[in-house]
Amino acid sequence: MEKQADEAYYAAVAEAVKDVKAEKARSISSTSHVHDELSLEGLIAPTEEEMDTLRHVPDKINWSAYFIAFVELAERFSFYGSTVVFVNFIQQPLPKGSKTGAGGKHGTSGALGQKQQTSTGLTTLNQFWCYVTPLLGAWIADEKWGRFNTIAVAVGITLIGHIILIMSAIPPVIVHPDTALGILCVAIVVMGLGTGGFKANISPLVAEQQRHLHPFISETKHGERVIVDPTLTTSRIYMYFYFFINVGAMVGQISMTFAEKYQGFYLAYTLPTAVFLLCPLVLFLGRNMYRRSPPQGSVLGRSIKLWSYAARGRWSLNPVTTYKNFKADDFWESVKPSNIPEGKRPTWMTFDDNWVEEVRRGIKACNVFTWYPLYWLAYNQMVNNLTSQAATMVTNGVPNDVINNLDPLALIIFIPIFDIFFYPGLRRLGINFTPIKKITAGFLTGSAAMIWAAVVQHYIYKNNPCGNQVSTCVDAGGNAITSTLNVWIQSGSYVLIAFSEILASITGLEYAFTKAPKNMKSLVMAIFLFTSALAAALGEAFNSLAIDPNLVWNYGVMAVLSGIGGVLFWFTFRGVDSQDAALDRIAEGHYEE
Repeated sequence: MEKQADEAYYAAVAEAVKDVKAEKARSISSTSHVHDELSLEGLIAPTEEEMDTLRHVPDKINWSAYFIAFVELAERFSFYGSTVVFVNFIQQPLPKGSKTGAGGKHGTSGALGQKQQTSTGLTTLNQFWCYVTPLLGAWIADEKWGRFNTIAVAVGITLIGHIILIMSAIPPVIVHPDTALGILCVAIVVMGLGTGGFKANISPLVAEQQRHLHPFISETKHGERVIVDPTLTTSRIYMYFYFFINVGAMVGQISMTFAEKYQGFYLAYTLPTAVFLLCPLVLFLGRNMYRRSPPQGSVLGRSIKLWSYAARGRWSLNPVTTYKNFKADDFWESVKPSNIPEGKRPTWMTFDDNWVEEVRRGIKACNVFTWYPLYWLAYNQMVNNLTSQAATMVTNGVPNDVINNLDPLALIIFIPIFDIFFYPGLRRLGINFTPIKKITAGFLTGSAAMIWAAVVQHYIYKNNPCGNQVSTCVDAGGNAITSTLNVWIQSGSYVLIAFSEILASITGLEYAFTKAPKNMKSLVMAIFLFTSALAAALGEAFNSLAIDPNLVWNYGVMAVLSGIGGVLFWFTFRGVDSQDAALDRIAEGHYEE
């Protein structure tokens, strides 16, 4: 018996050693493949020492990435151009004698007359829906159709939604508020479905267009040897992708607020639809130019099985013990194929150790998004309550819902400054401004924006004859009486929000793409977007603060939540900060159906 046990033991050891050797061979083969791939292009792969000592720089951006960014520009023009007028369309009543909702130079445009609380509720619902549906769009893309095909179908669905939205604002319908409200709700549902399929996939698709997926050595015009780093290239792509987003958003919002004010809502919904038609055109013209990743089947199911397999025997009635077991160093090591004898591996374990590492990294990325809803709560004030705040100030003929375009304008100005001067300057000084540090700074900057809004709201109440009932303050003729403060005092909030987006929102897109497994990028991106949906749902809980006389408290609470979120975020993930470079260097895993 002892002899048989010894033989079984040595056989098991031999099998394990064999598996380890095989895994090392795969790893060496993967590294060799990278070197061969770079050599074919006449490029030199860096050594570990060079990776640690040479300065890292981004690569140039492919034209195909700009084509996709233009599609995003047109889609964001149509989305923000349409939704920017939702607040007035829902909240304000139809002006006397108007059949289009146009307010004219000295009036405020309106249609449904549902007050601020309903307006905030519906716009928040719209935001929630648009950021829940990407989960469905991601699943379809990763497992069924691929990103490009999913985007193409989503564009068709969104176009139908835009047509329904126009119907809610045509003169024969807009004079019947209940009917118009019902059609608006149908449009929100249909457009949200299309937006979900689009948003989950356009961001990963644009980042996939970069030329080189592995670091290589290059030389600057000054003779300096540098590492061309695909991680920094991804960061640059998303910086300018966000630039295109905000060009579309700003032009769409400004033009449609003036269309709403002087012509009516039917035009403010029709023009974005016309611009949206550029999306299918550009997608079709560039169809042979884009780099595409094919769908790879039940990747999500396989990842859940992997996590469940790793969690076996680690559960405890004591939650502290469970937490420690799940954080143990061997949690993922124990489910790497090289650590499981071939005869004992589940039939679904048709991947290598690197793919396990990719899944681990993707789950870490999803964990990093945990605190994001507290940031989005502050950001979302720009969509509804800050627009309503502008309506209670002196606008001198400028539409109240045009002021929030200070945010995209600031982004258009400062994104190139951050990319060309600020971030490279920090790298030259040897300061590693990692994603975790950027996101923390973004939370705190968002908090500062809300402090600014709270102070402005306080002085609005002080400088209005109706005091803290400013949104319903009217004279004997029923004309609105605003505070004496100029609307441009709001500028500080919008500029600070723009800074917070560069630091938190753009970095979140970058983090979602770089940390996700190749065959789960849409899903991880959708989970990042889903944090905005959670914020919209949480926002409904604060809806009672979105009315007079509670608005100072509203902005103050958002400031505190974003600030606390930033502090908690840093203390939760500062350990991940030191692992960032190592996580980015994980080799691509091998996965079979």
